[in-house]
Amino acid sequence: MRYGYTEQGAGERFQSPDDLFAPPALIDFILAYGEHVLDALPDMNEQVRDLIEQLVQAGLLERDESGRLRLRPRMVRAMEHRALLEIFRDMRAGVREGHASVAPGRGGERSDGTRPYQFGDPVAELAMHETLRNALARAASEGRPPSPPIRLSEEDFEVYNVESVGESALCVLIDLSGSMARYGRHVAAKKVALAMTALVRRHFPQDTIDFVGFASTAAPLKETDLPLVMPRPITTREWEIRIRVPLDQAELTHPHFTNLHHALQLARTTLARRGAPNKQIFIITDGQPTAHLSGDPHSGGQILNLLYPPNPASEEATLAEAFRCVRAGIRISSFALVEEYEGMDWVGFIERLTRLTRGVAFYCAAGDLPGTIVESYLTGKRRRASFGA
Repeated sequence: MRYGYTEQGAGERFQSPDDLFAPPALIDFILAYGEHVLDALPDMNEQVRDLIEQLVQAGLLERDESGRLRLRPRMVRAMEHRALLEIFRDMRAGVREGHASVAPGRGGERSDGTRPYQFGDPVAELAMHETLRNALARAASEGRPPSPPIRLSEEDFEVYNVESVGESALCVLIDLSGSMARYGRHVAAKKVALAMTALVRRHFPQDTIDFVGFASTAAPLKETDLPLVMPRPITTREWEIRIRVPLDQAELTHPHFTNLHHALQLARTTLARRGAPNKQIFIITDGQPTAHLSGDPHSGGQILNLLYPPNPASEEATLAEAFRCVRAGIRISSFALVEEYEGMDWVGFIERLTRLTRGVAFYCAAGDLPGTIVESYLTGKRRRASFGA
């Protein structure tokens, strides 16, 4: 590989890593409008088209076989990097970046004191001074002179105490119902997803993170989907909806309802494939369930139920699935997006969910969501909290 060198001009500054990313305004635009932005960019003015070509040459965008623009992995990484920096800039000082436990373990930093060796402890943590002391004390108790050679026995070994570090498997459920388009809630949720991905990759590589988007139905979200996913469009203004369709025909009906029941099902099966001892579900939502799945007694398949105003049947199915998650050893944290006092009755569902699962609930505005979730992940908060009040 060949390199070219030139003299730096007076007053010029070196490029930072941020200079190699897409402009922040473009990133914000993509997060706000998703895939619609990529479809509209080629039809804009010449200045925008020149910017597109620069991004294509820089490896941030590419064109598929049909000529449509799409994000390249490098662009997604850039968005994750910016979201993470933005969150840590706004977080309170003193948040520790770790999942440290108060119990002694094998994976963290050394702490005060020693303990007897147990099978599986790393030899690198062997406390030689205490081990030799034990061997000499045992020799004296057996009437042998404390002189070389010193014979070591298994019960003589001691190791340094180290902090226990918990490995975690996390599944984040992102509400994509029609109401998430209000107050920039979907933008905040996507910033959470991007920042959490960067945080886990850089600081907690032993952890895993998965995402599930849910509206009338739920589906896994890939990392490359996160910047472009959008709330489902509202397709009806009817004051009462009662619809039952087979799940495989869900695309033929309204897409904008809230099916947390289906999302919890997918999260439970996803986390069952993860080997981490600590498993968590983070729920980001702005409303109570208005959809659920039920069995079809005739075909044995699943039926999608869309019910508005919210019906107790959807809540009961969702709570039952949440309880199955808890029985599977999964901890549930709910992040309720609250910007208005009208319609606050849905928060009662979050309270019932939290009590049933012995989980934790956070109540915050969309602007406080990214920092709230990252702080919860880092510190393992287990108490209900309100933010932005």
